Amino acid sequence: MMLINQVVTSIDISTGGPARSVTHLIRSICTISKEVAIKLDTIISDKPIIKDTGLPNAEIRFNKKATLGKSKELKNNLTLEKVDLFHGQGIWQIPVHQMCKVARNRNIPYIITPRGMLEPWSLKQRALKKKIAMRLYQHNDLIKASCIHATAMLEAQNIRKLGYKNPIAIIPNGIKLEDFPEYEKPKRSEKKLLFLSRIHQKKGIEILFEAWGKLMPQIKKNWKIEIVGNGESSYIDNLNLLIKEKGLEREINITKPVFGNEKIKKYQEADLFVLPTHSENFGIVIAEALACKVPVITTKGTPWEDLELYNSGKWINIGVDPLIEALESMLSKTSDELTLMGENGRKLIEEKYSMNSVAEQMILLYKWIIFKGEKPAFVI
Repeated sequence: MMLINQVVTSIDISTGGPARSVTHLIRSICTISKEVAIKLDTIISDKPIIKDTGLPNAEIRFNKKATLGKSKELKNNLTLEKVDLFHGQGIWQIPVHQMCKVARNRNIPYIITPRGMLEPWSLKQRALKKKIAMRLYQHNDLIKASCIHATAMLEAQNIRKLGYKNPIAIIPNGIKLEDFPEYEKPKRSEKKLLFLSRIHQKKGIEILFEAWGKLMPQIKKNWKIEIVGNGESSYIDNLNLLIKEKGLEREINITKPVFGNEKIKKYQEADLFVLPTHSENFGIVIAEALACKVPVITTKGTPWEDLELYNSGKWINIGVDPLIEALESMLSKTSDELTLMGENGRKLIEEKYSMNSVAEQMILLYKWIIFKGEKPAFVI
């Protein structure tokens, strides 16, 4: 039995992708393998995405909050836990740093999953604070990790450029396909372009508004944009003001976040998905949209070159002009053409990003680090 202790700062529903991907992965690993037991340590939050895995070999432990980010309860639990391997989800965060420190003190190997936080765009945000954190603890935590987990080759390459020579495992985030049932998309005269993600400056929403405002009226006729997600109220207010300034109130609508079956319904009601982001290490919402047979437009700030290879969307440079060109192309397609691209997207997820496939790779990684066997092919 391999005993794994994962740590993530929060699995609150407001945190978006990480809360879903971490908990889904743990449940998948512990469902397909009885030789792995995982304990997930996290900090208490108002609305955790789940409170219990429902599995005998997968446990979630909620630790008390503390001042300055440190949790005494977390430190005690990590110190006393019988474990073969630690796995920290995210960087810059004190709970994961606590895990790394305990792991080194106990001479237990650990993995760090940066979750895109070492990407060039992300490093430029609050750069001074991150430089200080790097010097204080983060560089030491990373350089002493037994392995760094990246979700795509692009992320792995960016980690290498920073000088880290650790083994890097390239394992994508997975999609639990049973959560995205097959359905037949109805044909409608009015079509919807969907953005569903955290509402944040990083996501390129202003780029979308600028591009949409420059499209010829006949191209976007019968199309509406729905922006779905949570974010800081002041930023959402500024976006609504921008919509009014551009005279797009009848074409663009910002709505509250949705979860579970309501979220699936939003995808299924969409004819096209867009994420004009500056940077994503993976972009779980892209995979979810594709699983719901919705073609996608996203940027080369994401690792989704497969959109072009599978003819399931557009993978474009970041900026207004490339997005205009992609929108003109996609909005001009017939319903049947969009449906075919959506089918291609579902096939892409089934072949490369199913949760079971990802879970099996993560189990191989754990075995390699713990038992020192043959290095998996996805480790560079």
